[in-house]
Amino acid sequence: MKFRIDRDALADAVAWTARTLPVRPPVPVLAGMHIEAGDRLKLSAFDYEVSAQVATDIDVEDPGTALVSGRLLSEICRSLPPHPVEVTTDGAKVMLTCGSAKFTLLTMPVEDYPSLPEMPPAAGSVGSDEFAAAVGQVAIAAGRDDTIPMLTGVRVEIEGETVTLASTDRYRLAVREMHWKPERPDFSAVALVPAKTLADTAKSLTSGAEVAIALAGSGGPGEGMIGFSGGGRRTTSRLLDGDFVKYRSLLPSEYAGLAEIQTGAFIEAVKRVSLVAERNTPVRLSFSQGEVVLEAGTGDEAQAVEALEATLEGEDINIAFNPGFLLDGLSAIGSDTARLSFTTPTKPAVLTGKPPEAGANPNYRYLIMPVRLSG
Repeated sequence: MKFRIDRDALADAVAWTARTLPVRPPVPVLAGMHIEAGDRLKLSAFDYEVSAQVATDIDVEDPGTALVSGRLLSEICRSLPPHPVEVTTDGAKVMLTCGSAKFTLLTMPVEDYPSLPEMPPAAGSVGSDEFAAAVGQVAIAAGRDDTIPMLTGVRVEIEGETVTLASTDRYRLAVREMHWKPERPDFSAVALVPAKTLADTAKSLTSGAEVAIALAGSGGPGEGMIGFSGGGRRTTSRLLDGDFVKYRSLLPSEYAGLAEIQTGAFIEAVKRVSLVAERNTPVRLSFSQGEVVLEAGTGDEAQAVEALEATLEGEDINIAFNPGFLLDGLSAIGSDTARLSFTTPTKPAVLTGKPPEAGANPNYRYLIMPVRLSG
């Protein structure tokens, strides 16, 4: 095997593929990065759960394949000088030459490396930036407790031209709807994708204009897998098992009150006031006509109080939230104005941005459970 490649193109491709390398590989060859030089260079990584493959242009003199330590290759490529890179094999070794720098890596048995899973059938495509933003808005609410795998996923529901993403950790729920271009107008599917994998993938595929999503329809071939591709990169992930919570029933159908606050000022005030909030203690919000008063701490501890302008429709209300959960939602709504809709101080409130037109439904909703106040 012998080929030449631009230094930045190699470093970018290796870094992207290395994200999938397992920290503790179940078998040694899975610590390897698979190199295949043909018409283009293909780099692959696989840990039996997630696969990643990138294709990039090279000048190839001798086609071939090799398997080398992925982490070592990634570290080397990150530190190469700004010159073209020549990669060659010599028996059980791979040599990288870049300017005056030369590296020799030992190879692993390429025949022991498992085949990457096939991509499921193409289902449709969506703008890469919108996809990354939507996944980011929803993944924040996914659980991190692996003992309940179902809550660590993002539910992807596809019905015709609408994709709905939802996740919950039982204390908050994030739901985002977006339009996409399905391969078939009547396509429908449901998948539960690991939230961390989905978030990493969505962020890493913004180099292309669109992300193609590959997913089997209900009962179709390729069940149990989802694939994403864009900008010469493709990745697959196994889906999570389990029935997701019936989240639509958690979203209130009507509200007793609605408050609007400037998002930026609200975020900064919550950050300041929560400095005195001990671990797991809430920030209290007292809404009245024209303002909201934020408070944290009690008489026995440090205390903080701050007032902000706010508009309120409905009766005055005192409600309290976990400050971290509240900040996650405020940072995700993507609007200058935060709209908080509530029913009672002990029932879930819903945080949204202000819709662009009066009467329009927001495409992102963040439901958050209040913290009960004693006394």
